[in-house]
Amino acid sequence: MLTSFLFLSVCFLAYANGANDNFKGVASLFGSCTLNYRLALAWATLTTLAGSIAALFLAQTLLVKFSGKGLAPDELIHTLPFMIAVAGGAGMTVILATRFGFPISTTHALLGAMAGSTLLATSGNINLSPLLNNFVLPLLLSPFVALLSAALLYRAFTMWPRHRGIDDAMCLCVETVDTFALASSANMTLSNDSVLSIDQQTACAERQARVILGVELGRLRDSLHVCSAGAVCFARGLNDTPKIAALLLLAPGFDSQWIIITVALAMLLGGAFNSRRVADTMSLKITSITESQGLSANLVTALLVIFASKFGMPVSTTHVSVGSLFGIGLVSGKANSGVMASIALSWLLTLPCAAICSAVIYYAALTFN
Repeated sequence: MLTSFLFLSVCFLAYANGANDNFKGVASLFGSCTLNYRLALAWATLTTLAGSIAALFLAQTLLVKFSGKGLAPDELIHTLPFMIAVAGGAGMTVILATRFGFPISTTHALLGAMAGSTLLATSGNINLSPLLNNFVLPLLLSPFVALLSAALLYRAFTMWPRHRGIDDAMCLCVETVDTFALASSANMTLSNDSVLSIDQQTACAERQARVILGVELGRLRDSLHVCSAGAVCFARGLNDTPKIAALLLLAPGFDSQWIIITVALAMLLGGAFNSRRVADTMSLKITSITESQGLSANLVTALLVIFASKFGMPVSTTHVSVGSLFGIGLVSGKANSGVMASIALSWLLTLPCAAICSAVIYYAALTFN
């Protein structure tokens, strides 16, 4: 019976994770009106599912238990009531935050749930060092690093378009010297009586130049924006799916591949049916977003998470993503400080909320057992 409870608890956690996290990678697409809500959600669902399925082929590397080693005694970690309490407590915390539209970290909810169950099981005998190293420092540092990085990158993006509109279509043209002389702003390479120029397509058309290659920079930027959002969702699915699936490894009779598939489907359903409130907060309430701002935020989120993963630093994708968007808002002068303060408060409450929920579930599991 406890095995069934563990299975249901993990599925509930996966559903809550999908509801709270699936849309975060594409929030800038929706906020900048690059895609509407349904298309952004479809892209998030597809790329997150692709990341989850990719975990099937990397299971030996990625399917490592989210461990409370050092935080809780080893003999406690490997018990069914403890794992049920961790999955259930974290799931309740994440779904509660989702209900109110707050983007929080599932990883930190899991850490808080482990702390709550351990405190109850050991009568307060807990090692707080892992809690501080894996929560307090990343929580304090990663949003600020993301904020500064996104602000600097967006500032760099805004410098070139001041001289040439990024939404204008560009072309590479061949024309005569006489017609080219009318376009002092174009770049050129002379060859006998012909000129190779780079200019806006409207200007080339006015001079009746022969267009060799045309590039719409706005469309290129939007394509990069969509791809960067998909990359963030893919990486999150690849990272979170095995982390949640690992909680079921303790239960007998479950194949690791089917565990990953089950978790992936639960995350998909959570994102499809319960992500609108978090989507509105991330896309519309933190700050208004343009296409260039969204691309900047996504690039910073992806690069920082990859960098942190490479060096083993436990940062939260949620915190990095929100910090990036807020940094963009500060530069543009459109940041909503009140909403950001509410989000920061929800981050601080994640640990104690998950700890309380987990402790209650652990007590109930022991009583039932």
